[in-house]
Amino acid sequence: VAITTRLLVSHLSGIRHYEKDIAKVKEEKEKANRAFKLTKPYQDKEQKEEGGKGIEKTDSVKPRKEHEGEVKSRNSKPGKRDKEFEQEEYYLKEKFGSVIESLKIFKNDPLFFKPGDQFLYSTYGFTLLSAVVERASGQKFTDYMLKMFRDLDMLSTVLDDNEAMIYNRARCYVYNKKGRLVNAPYVDNSYKWAGGGFLSSVGDLLKFGNALLYSYQAGQFKNTNDKLLPGYLKPDTVAMMWTPVPKTEVSWDRDGKYAMAWAVVEKKQQCGCCRQQRHYASHTGGAVGASSVLLILPEELDSEAVDTGLVAPPRGVIVSIICNMQSVSLNGTALKIAREFDKEKWAQ
Repeated sequence: VAITTRLLVSHLSGIRHYEKDIAKVKEEKEKANRAFKLTKPYQDKEQKEEGGKGIEKTDSVKPRKEHEGEVKSRNSKPGKRDKEFEQEEYYLKEKFGSVIESLKIFKNDPLFFKPGDQFLYSTYGFTLLSAVVERASGQKFTDYMLKMFRDLDMLSTVLDDNEAMIYNRARCYVYNKKGRLVNAPYVDNSYKWAGGGFLSSVGDLLKFGNALLYSYQAGQFKNTNDKLLPGYLKPDTVAMMWTPVPKTEVSWDRDGKYAMAWAVVEKKQQCGCCRQQRHYASHTGGAVGASSVLLILPEELDSEAVDTGLVAPPRGVIVSIICNMQSVSLNGTALKIAREFDKEKWAQ
């Protein structure tokens, strides 16, 4: 078989996640599908009740569990243990000198399916992707990323290196089996820098979101007399990253599809005065003792304002949430916050 970088970045490679038993993975998928079918009638009922208001109810469905750190339900009670965090590989303490070295964890394991056939969220797929970046750039992956963070003025984003003294590093917490809050156990994330090995701040994630949104919208502003600086990425590149990929799915929003390292909900309204979906891109994150989300809701730009140069990018709402608590579902909260700011903007 052939595994391309596009398959890796969209989690269609067939490379396993933390669970090594394919039978257990299939069983979890079937359970999630059954749960979705049970909740679907209630979701449809809510949508009909809200029909005349144009309000999204994207977070009313129990999300599927594929992504690390996402709880099985946004209404889960504090202290409820997430089965995914029972996987031993979450708690590796071995220090790896390079991303190439860390490939030994999974490189001899069989693929779960033929690449391109199915979606399976895989942190190890991104470990392999980081090795591709390292070979293509001719630089150590961590050096390459830290230079990019400097370019983006993300000066608080660093490697989660246990030995380094990192100013204002937060303490992380988990709930134990008795539902009590305790300190998170010691882990070494050097085996998965690309899939959960960086520390950041809310401010830095907002800078990252602004850079992407600026790049996405820059091409739409034609008559600016070359006053606009180019985006960090080409507009077509971000558009490609935010284009849903067939056969994918998203655990934290059933309206979405996975794209390239982002989950995307497309703009949609089937009938007049019915439920509207706004286009947005987001990604949640989870690690031992921490949860996060970055959500980007681009503004629907008025063509006249764009043509006359009355506005400049980035235009939209960006929500970043980081908490030092394990297994907290944050996408629904971020989406509600984004909607409130968006509503306030249009009210003005």
